[in-house]
This record gives sequence, structure tokens and C-alpha cells, in this order.
Amino acid sequence: MASMRCFLRSGKNAVSVVLRREIHRTSPASLQVTVRDALNQAMDEELERDDKVYLLGEEVAQYDGAYKVSRGLWKKYGDKRIIDTPITEMGFTGIAVGSAMAGLRPICEFMTFNFSMQAIDQVINSAAKTNYMSAGLQSVPIVFRGPNGSSAGVAAQHSQCFAAWYAHCPGLKVVSPWNAEDAKGLLKSAIRDDNPVVFLENELMYGVAFEMSEEQLSKDYLVPIGKAKVERQGTHISLVAHSRMVSHCLDAAAVLAKEGIECEVINLRTIRPLDIETIEASVMKTNHLVTVEGGWPQFGVGAEICASIMEGPAFNYLDAPAARVTGVDIPMPYAKILEDNSVPQIKDIIFTVKKTLNV
Repeated sequence: MASMRCFLRSGKNAVSVVLRREIHRTSPASLQVTVRDALNQAMDEELERDDKVYLLGEEVAQYDGAYKVSRGLWKKYGDKRIIDTPITEMGFTGIAVGSAMAGLRPICEFMTFNFSMQAIDQVINSAAKTNYMSAGLQSVPIVFRGPNGSSAGVAAQHSQCFAAWYAHCPGLKVVSPWNAEDAKGLLKSAIRDDNPVVFLENELMYGVAFEMSEEQLSKDYLVPIGKAKVERQGTHISLVAHSRMVSHCLDAAAVLAKEGIECEVINLRTIRPLDIETIEASVMKTNHLVTVEGGWPQFGVGAEICASIMEGPAFNYLDAPAARVTGVDIPMPYAKILEDNSVPQIKDIIFTVKKTLNV
């Protein structure tokens, strides 16, 4: 009986500790916000704040957007500021870039970044290079946004990551948000930026809800472009990722923690300019590095990070070669089992971490 009372008492204490932790972790003013709603709030607030901001793209107005990211904006701001376009990326992207040169601040939505290939001349040759070619006299304040990366069941032509494609080009800023805070704060910063910004969202993250504080929900909250964030502190190895792969890294870190391996997880947030200082500081602490991305391995984001670490002061702190976890070097298959084996899974991150640590 005494042992039963002891068990009940310990169980009660455990519950109270969990409740205290939960109350401590969750601010009363915080809310669960999906990535989709965070993006919508960011555009709504910036459209309200600045009359020069407008949104154009396929089905963004009356249909509320293919992924409902622009829900309600057409009813609130009308045809002049929320503009449905024909299915002609080269055309409406050129209109958007020209209007940016004339002083407006367009948000140019691609239904998916796979379709941005139709307009890449406008993005690279017109938007990215004009400021340099005009000796700084002509700015192009434009945001190119839409879903990027592998989706589910849409095969090779609709499932690929363009982070490395656009980050290769000087004159562009390239942003890749993970959670709702990133999505809202970075999109607001991108809209206010005087440079062309490629804003890479992820279709599979749109419906995922994250906790946002009262501060993060405020209209004045911005996430600076070019600054990474340490999402989890660790001492044994650094995991560096962007977009949806941050979730995978955090899940892998939780599993590895049960085995005594503490991973530091870095959310890049911005691909260009790359916050190499945050990565270097982490590597100098953990002495090990694994990069994780959904894109192809050759000339990818992870390759650039590994090269930058090798060329910088953090190289001398590495106790093992840096490793990469990437998508497989093939066009995306349609069959689900092949698709699952073509993109990084949590088990792949765990395997690579253990291999790097030689455990």
C-alpha cells in the first residue's frame, strides 16, 4: 500500500512538473498559426501599410490563390492591387519587374517555382542585374514567391528545389522560411527590401501550424534577411538545413538525444546572403557538421556550406569530414515508394550523424 501511495505521489508530481513546463513554455498570448495564414497576414499588413505594394499571379485574386495563401485579399483590396494574370509567366513577370523599376513594390506569385523557369530571363537578366548595370541608380524592389521543393505525387516536372539555382546568381536575395514566424517575418522584410528577393515557400508546410507569440504576431515584427537561427542547442554535431528539412533535423535530433547525442540544429532562413558566421560558430563548438537539403547534391546549398567551412577558420575545428544529406541525383519519380526514397528522411539524417560521429 505504501508503495502504491509512493507511486501515486510520484505520478502526481510528474504531472505537475509537465504542467508547469507547459505553462512556462506557452505564453498565454501565443497562438497556433499555419504557415499559410502567416504568409497571408504578412501580405495583408504590407498591402495595408504601403499603397505601392500589389500582388499578381495566376488565380491569386478571385480564386484566393491555388494554395489559398492570398485568401480574402482580393475582396479587401480589389482588382487594382490583387491581379489575376493569364498563364504566361514570362509576360506577367516582365510586367512585375517593369513596375518595380517604375517605383511600385510587386509581389509576383508563381503557382509553383517550377513554372518560374518560363520567366527566368526576367528574374535573372532583368531583375537581378539591373541595379549593378545602372551603377546603383535603378533599384528593383520585387518579391518572387511561391511553393518550392519536392511536393507529393506530382513527379519530376513539379518537384524540385530551386534554392541553389537562384542563390547562384549575384543581385538576388534568396529566402527559404521554415515555420510561421519565418514566413511572416521574412516575407515582410522581403517586401520592404529594395532588392529583388526570391521567396521559396514549401507546399507541404502550408498547413502546418506553429506557435507564434504576441510579439511575432505584431505588425512591426520583422525577421532580418541574411541571419540564420539556432533552433536547438547541442554540443556533439551541427545540423544545418532550410525549409521543411529543419523539421526533419529537429525530429532526428530528438531521437538521437535519447542515445546521448546532442545535435545543434540551425535553420538557415536565408540562402543568399548565407549566414556562414552562425554556422562557423556552431562548428567550432560541436566539431562536426552535417548539412541537410531536399535538393540535388551536385553544386547544392550543402556543397556551398561545406566549401565555405573548408575555406574558413572553422575547418581546423572539424574532427571529421563534413557530410551532406540531400535528395537523390535523379528527376523525381511518381511512384510513392520511389518518391520517398528520393528525398531525405529522418532515418537518413540519423544514419549520417552516427557515421560522422563514428558511433
